[in-house]
Amino acid sequence: MRISSLLSTAVLSGCLSAVAFSPAAFADVKLIGSGASFPQPIYAKWFKDFSAANKGVRVDYQSKGSGAGIQDFINQVVDFAGSDAAMSDEEIGQVKSGAVLLPMTAGEIVLTYNLKGVEELKLPRAVYPAIFTGEITRWNDPKIAEANPGVDLPDEDITVVVRSDSSGTTYVFTGHLAAVDDGFKDSVGQGKSPQWPKSDKFVKAPKNDGVTATVKQTPGAIGYVEYGFAKLTKAPVAMLENQSGAFVAPGPESGAAALASAEFPSGNLPGSDVPDLRAWIYDPEGEKAYPIATFTWLIFPETQDAEKAQVARDLVEYCLTKGQQSADAMGYIPLPANVVETVREVSQKIQ
Repeated sequence: MRISSLLSTAVLSGCLSAVAFSPAAFADVKLIGSGASFPQPIYAKWFKDFSAANKGVRVDYQSKGSGAGIQDFINQVVDFAGSDAAMSDEEIGQVKSGAVLLPMTAGEIVLTYNLKGVEELKLPRAVYPAIFTGEITRWNDPKIAEANPGVDLPDEDITVVVRSDSSGTTYVFTGHLAAVDDGFKDSVGQGKSPQWPKSDKFVKAPKNDGVTATVKQTPGAIGYVEYGFAKLTKAPVAMLENQSGAFVAPGPESGAAALASAEFPSGNLPGSDVPDLRAWIYDPEGEKAYPIATFTWLIFPETQDAEKAQVARDLVEYCLTKGQQSADAMGYIPLPANVVETVREVSQKIQ
């Protein structure tokens, strides 16, 4: 399925009437989840608001990284998981109760930096992958200076901040770098926990908030985080050169343009009749497209306790309707109408 419609909360008008919650229908049902830190800010709002609206229902979520969340889900120690890396076929095969993967929101991965006096920074496609391979090590490197005429770039080392945990944000970010730069693909490659260069200028920090804080505290640092974290903390972000050669800042319009090129597979998840909603946009086309955007998924068991299954379906409906209204303000990309309808249909596989 081609995702071509513009992303707008306006498409959700009229959908809220479809949400009907019955506070008396449940008695002390608790859903516990863990996983991706990328969507944690919006999940915290959604799950708190949903719990408040439904007497006897509580949804808790621990932000610990996509890899840890997937492992918790496989080990059946949580009721659901969050992942920016979805799940691999191999991981899905380890789930005894089956898996339903639902894209619930989307966002952009940005490069935040700490350079005193530099309010706008442009990073070409030949530059930012080379920073993360350790090939470009100084802020006044000629390739950076050429893209930023008139900007007073310091003559100092670049400190690169990467994730210390198994991370879906890292998986998407390294997938993009590997797609646009063969040097990165060969030396580091894509992964939730890749082998970064061994250098004292590569520093590790946990989760998106840890990377954001470390960059803010380290002069000369750069790191990759979800746009919402940068927006909430007012951290500066670089403009990145996209496939069309345009330097683009992150935001709702450029993120929507990136997602417009995503396509869902036509088949089902392995060993299941659940439709496959795993879609990736590693190097989006379009002059207005921001180059690094991704969906992020909630993962539920296909079979489980009937009451928990009903609460899970109600939670998904809440997130698809009222929840989407808060996405833009929090730095996320609202799902397009056709994706909302597809996710709603597939969520009925939660039984």
